[in-house]
Parts: sequence; C-alpha cells; structure tokens
Amino acid sequence: MKFSKKMLIVAIIAIVAIVCASSVVSAGLFDFLGGEPDLDGQEVNLAAAASLKNVFDDKLIPMFEEKYPGVTVTATYASSGDLQTQIENGLETDVFMSAANKQMNALADEGIVDNDTNLQFLENKVVLIVPADSDINMTSFDDIKDVEGNIAIGDPESVPAGQYAKEVLTNLGMWDEIEPKLSLGTDVTAVLNQVAQGSADCGIVYSTDALSTDDVKVICEAPEDALDTPVIYPIASIKDTNDTEATQAFMDFLQSQEAKDVFVEYGFTLHE
Repeated sequence: MKFSKKMLIVAIIAIVAIVCASSVVSAGLFDFLGGEPDLDGQEVNLAAAASLKNVFDDKLIPMFEEKYPGVTVTATYASSGDLQTQIENGLETDVFMSAANKQMNALADEGIVDNDTNLQFLENKVVLIVPADSDINMTSFDDIKDVEGNIAIGDPESVPAGQYAKEVLTNLGMWDEIEPKLSLGTDVTAVLNQVAQGSADCGIVYSTDALSTDDVKVICEAPEDALDTPVIYPIASIKDTNDTEATQAFMDFLQSQEAKDVFVEYGFTLHE
C-alpha cells in the first residue's frame, strides 16, 4: 500500500513538471520567469507609411526604446508604394506598416513578408481639408467640382491616400471633371503641406493627418458609399530580419494595449 502511494506521488510530480514545462514553452521563457529578453545592441528597422510618422516619432518609438534601452529603432517614412519599391530593391527593413493592403500583398506574394505575421491592424478615414484661414464655400465632397484653384491629392500611382481619393472622386462621378485641377503629392504629408501653406485650395488626406496640424481644417469625411473598401493599415515583419528577437519584441509591443491606446489618441481606429 505504501509503495502505491509513493508511485502516486511520483506520478503527480511528473505531471506537474510537464505542465510547468508546457507553460514555459507556450507563454515564452521570459514571460514565465517574469523578465524581459536581453536585446542590448539589437536594432529594428521600420518602414512605415508617411501618415504614421507623427505617432511613431512622437510616442511609440520613444516608448519602445525606453522599455528596451539597448534597442534602437530606425524608421523610414514615405508613401507605401515608394516603400514597397525600396524594400524590393534591398532597403534594410524588419517591420513594414503600409497604409493599404495593395503594397503589403505585393510583398507577400513575392515572399518578402512573413505572411504569418501579416495583420490587419488599423483603420483611418478619408477627409476633405482646406487651409485653416480659408473662407471657401465648401460643405461636402460634391463642392470640389466648383473649386477654381488647385486640388491636392496623393499620386494615385504610388500613394494609398491618393488611391483612396481617386476612388472617392470616381465613385462620386467627378474624377474626369476635376483631374486637370489636381496637384499630385509624393505622399500624404506633401498633400497636407500644400493645403496648409495655401498652394492648394483644398485637399484629400487621412483624418489623422488633418489632426496633426492647426494649419488646416476638416470640411467633412468621405461618404461611406464612396469607398469600396475601408482604409486599412496592415503590419508585418520581413522574412529575412537580422535581429529576430528585437523585431518580435517590437511587433508584440505595437499590439499591446498601451500602444493601441496611443494609436487611438492620434486618431486611428483599431481594426476589429
């Protein structure tokens, strides 16, 4: 009888050991031990759409580097189309965050992006803006056809904000009419600056860009039925990343509640 009890105790101890080992594997060794991985000296290269510059530079990158003092995040901002081309041509990148699925899907199809990490992450809105001191009589997107001066949008060939602008204007039946008045920007920040400086009477940007400056004011959001798809910001890591641990830590951080709260603070919506 005593021997049976000893065997039972041994079996229970073995089961507990297996459960604990499984917990370490599933939760991650550092989480299980209550610590953080040693990432000292590692680097994360971020390629992000120009409309993300403020939120990353102002808040998220400093927050991450404070959490992991040994890690440096180096960011490159441009239109998503330009970033796609740069990445295809060898831009050193660990994490890519696009302002549209088109560019992310292209890199995924080419086997450059780690598709297991490809996440539909944020949403944005398309808005019509004018200079802050403008007295132009505009209340809706329909009024764009009456504008006599320049209308600034991103270049639809490479800038997602421009692609969305063209989609809206086409669906509203005014693209052909206003195309001669268009001033095309190399990214959404360039469009914002044209309107802020008064070189364009109005422009079409993301709501988050309009919120970033007092030099423009928002007339209205694009009608929901004028957009075929929502404005989605996907994020993914690159397959051939150098510092895998730092890249994973950065991806995890961006999906943490504290980072999500910052994105919302800057006007983005979390994609459900």
